[in-house]
Amino acid sequence: MFSIFKKKAAYIDDGYFPIQTDMHSHILPGIDDGSPNVETSIELIKGLMKLGVKQSIATPHVIGDMYRNNAETINNALLILQNALAENNVAYKVNAAAEYMLDFYFLELLDKKEKLLTIKDNIILTEFSYAERPQKIEQILFPIITEGYQPILAHPERYAYFHNDYKMYHHLNDIGFLLQVNLLSLTGYYGVNVAKAALYILKNNLAEYTGTDLHHDRHMAAMQHPKNKSIFADAFKRNVLNQDLLF
Repeated sequence: MFSIFKKKAAYIDDGYFPIQTDMHSHILPGIDDGSPNVETSIELIKGLMKLGVKQSIATPHVIGDMYRNNAETINNALLILQNALAENNVAYKVNAAAEYMLDFYFLELLDKKEKLLTIKDNIILTEFSYAERPQKIEQILFPIITEGYQPILAHPERYAYFHNDYKMYHHLNDIGFLLQVNLLSLTGYYGVNVAKAALYILKNNLAEYTGTDLHHDRHMAAMQHPKNKSIFADAFKRNVLNQDLLF
């Protein structure tokens, strides 16, 4: 039923793509594991435009032992991309925030009361490690809320340690996380178990947002595959997401 699509398919937007605002992507050039340069960033954006996306909030990684991005590195990359879009007459809106790994470095930023980069207002995008189930989630969440931030948890369906415990999705929502599902999770790109978890989250109205989590052309080719039309149409037949209000 599910497959990984590797070949880029011809595609003309007919309105089926479920979002016009992408609030999770790695399209800023050269600062994380996403786009390596501005030329690639522009090509990825042109692919989003063909899908019907009109604007992006780029969210480069902030990870203590890998990508210690900050307002300066992120805003510099954003300006480079915005200038390149203007020079190439690409009419596409891009803002930037960050995707914060909930690790020791993030807790240091909170402790030092560093101003975090928000999706909008006080909303921040966060993620867990894929390798190890976080312990004492409530204790991690407490200083985030105390400092006045509202966390979105990116792609909870991709954390394999929750696949045998779907109650955790309800618990995460109950304690204060807004949940964001990756579009490609629904297609089986990351595997059958991830697809099942993503559908569960959507069908139980636990997701507030969705995003591409776009890193490279392989992601773009998978999103453009014609077979995904019915997958997206079925998954988003109820209008439960309001992320266009974020921009």
